Amino acid sequence: MCTVCGCGEGETRIDGKAADADHEHIGPDGKVYRHRHGDTHPHAHHHHDDTHEHVAPDGTVFRHSHNDHGHEHGHDHGHHHDHGHVHHHHAAHDHDHAHHRPDRPDAIDGGAALNQPRLITIERDILAKNDGLAAVNRRRFAERGVFVLNLMSSPGSGKTTLLTRSLTDLKGRFPVAVIEGDQQTSFDADRIRATGTPAVQVNTGKGCHLDASMVAQAADKLAADGQFAEDGVLFVENVGNLVCPAGFDLGETHRVVVLSVTEGEDKPLKYPDMFVRADLLVVNKIDLLPHLTFDVERMIGYAQRLNPSLAVIQLSATTGQGLEDWYDWIADGLAEARASHTATAAV
Repeated sequence: MCTVCGCGEGETRIDGKAADADHEHIGPDGKVYRHRHGDTHPHAHHHHDDTHEHVAPDGTVFRHSHNDHGHEHGHDHGHHHDHGHVHHHHAAHDHDHAHHRPDRPDAIDGGAALNQPRLITIERDILAKNDGLAAVNRRRFAERGVFVLNLMSSPGSGKTTLLTRSLTDLKGRFPVAVIEGDQQTSFDADRIRATGTPAVQVNTGKGCHLDASMVAQAADKLAADGQFAEDGVLFVENVGNLVCPAGFDLGETHRVVVLSVTEGEDKPLKYPDMFVRADLLVVNKIDLLPHLTFDVERMIGYAQRLNPSLAVIQLSATTGQGLEDWYDWIADGLAEARASHTATAAV
């Protein structure tokens, strides 16, 4: 389980295959080192106290140690190492936990447990690891002149429709590729491939967001297939969710949040982190405005109150209204990425 947002882990699939079971470390030299849990590490370990928690059906958290001889265990646990990251181990519990009884003195309140410094540290470590990997992604993309857009929205905003329309209209202008994120199915990746655009489907299982490691593995897949968007645009369509994707840097160049006029105009105030961290707000489905009571200017006002530098483009992915402004914005961003790449290569 992701300690940051509570979503499930360990079910990620890249184009239908289980994601790399290796995990990454960011070394002092800035390089990413991958290994499996069974491998030896070229750095020292500090072993934690082996105390761990179990959550009862009523939400109560019980904490015990393997050194506690007051009850017998049939655990098969690996070690938990502290070297700037978190290892997720699964335990096989084939015994009756006497310590799962609420009347036991080792029971602690589940709500209080969420505020423990230890859990705060774990959350900080997870985000720090992700940010380190995102920095590696960002360098990798910049070194290849790739303009990377992280597209985020709630479900039903028309994000995939906007993406497929854009890919069709932009075909031939510059190299393009897509990393498509969904919990399940390859429906959206299939729609994207139907435009002739290379795409990798990332299924997150119970996960509610993409992270930097998933993007790195998907980019590796594109590169291995000779489909990486060198000197082009890489679209990353995130899982439909206005909450958790905002907290995870993927190494993108810009973040784009898509909000349709069929949603509430108070969305920016309800989900402020998403709009504070975005670089561009795309207001989609404006062709429906004559049939709605949606106040576009009020919604934009809310968003720019949170983020005064937030750029806004209003469009309809269905009718094409406003799409040229969107395409010009993409072209300008790609030109900057290419210019920076050229300047760096000349040094």
